[in-house]
Amino acid sequence: VCVCLAAYFCFLMTALGVTAGAHRLWSHRSYKAKLPLRIFLAAANSMAFQNDIYEWSRDHRVHHKYSETDADPHDARRGFFFAHIGWLFVRKHRDVIEKGRKLDFTDLLDDPVVRFQRKYYKSSVVLMCFVIPTFVPWYLWGESLWNAYFLASILRYTISLNVTWLVNSAAHMYGNRPYDKSINPRQNTFVTLGAIGEGFHNYHHTFPFDYSASELGLKFNPTTWFIDFMFWLGLVTDRKQAPKEMIQARKERTGDGSA
Repeated sequence: VCVCLAAYFCFLMTALGVTAGAHRLWSHRSYKAKLPLRIFLAAANSMAFQNDIYEWSRDHRVHHKYSETDADPHDARRGFFFAHIGWLFVRKHRDVIEKGRKLDFTDLLDDPVVRFQRKYYKSSVVLMCFVIPTFVPWYLWGESLWNAYFLASILRYTISLNVTWLVNSAAHMYGNRPYDKSINPRQNTFVTLGAIGEGFHNYHHTFPFDYSASELGLKFNPTTWFIDFMFWLGLVTDRKQAPKEMIQARKERTGDGSA
């Protein structure tokens, strides 16, 4: 039981390193975080082992700029498998590289935390993704290294990868589109539950600057709750939100009428 709780805790930390860190903070600049929080999110991002913050954010910005085109790194038009994992096994389409070079990513490398994580990424992944999740249960309550490694490290890592990939695959193919019916991204409850708030994808692609990635954070969105708690602690500032009037007007103008 204890090792399962440890695995779940590591999963939540892993998820926040992606959702609150690489995604909402560094990719979209939807809020500002002070140094202690940025260090925590960078460490959590290394636990996620999904490329360093710079590469993750670079690919994600290209995805938003050229969503569902040849320049989209995980173009969902090429099918569920490609959008989910296949894109990692093949060479990037030349449009991804050529058009990606036209975007400005200097702000990412202006952050010393991003530079440090990128420089020491491999060693930080070994430590955060594999060593600590295995060592802590063994040291604190005598869990076997075998159980700790396969549950808190390998199983947790496998689940977290697939949960993140579902945002690229399932949330671009299945669900409703109450904000913009002309784009592929959709609201997907299953993905929301697994990816701690990242399944409100039609909303997110319609209002990518919104720190909550969902309508005013009123629905199930643990990542938003975490950011709000950090705001209460004074570690977060400048949370960006789409005004209610803007959201309602967009629903009426381009939505599918489902919400």
